[in-house]
Amino acid sequence: MSKTDSLQGSLDLLVLKILSRRPGLHGYAIMTAIKDRSGDVLRAEEGSLYPALHRMEEAGWIRARWITKENGRRSRIYDLTAAGTKQLDAEESRWQEVISAVDRVLRTV
Repeated sequence: MSKTDSLQGSLDLLVLKILSRRPGLHGYAIMTAIKDRSGDVLRAEEGSLYPALHRMEEAGWIRARWITKENGRRSRIYDLTAAGTKQLDAEESRWQEVISAVDRVLRTV
């Protein structure tokens, strides 16, 4: 399984969790945080991350805004909303159920 494939079904959870701990990140910083925090096991590619960020913004889970950095370059940064916090709680709960179910299968087969 490739590192990118291992994110299937968990990208929203990872992005929401990262933004809950580190608000105001831009897309590349989110990709880097996923890679670094997972010990280089998980990777979010641009082709997956940016559509997911757009979808989460449309759902109201995150808010995007443009900032201008000291070097004059503009950057789009993301913050978690109250709805995003609620969604994060639901995603974490669902993830714990999946982990528990997989563990049961691994222990009984």
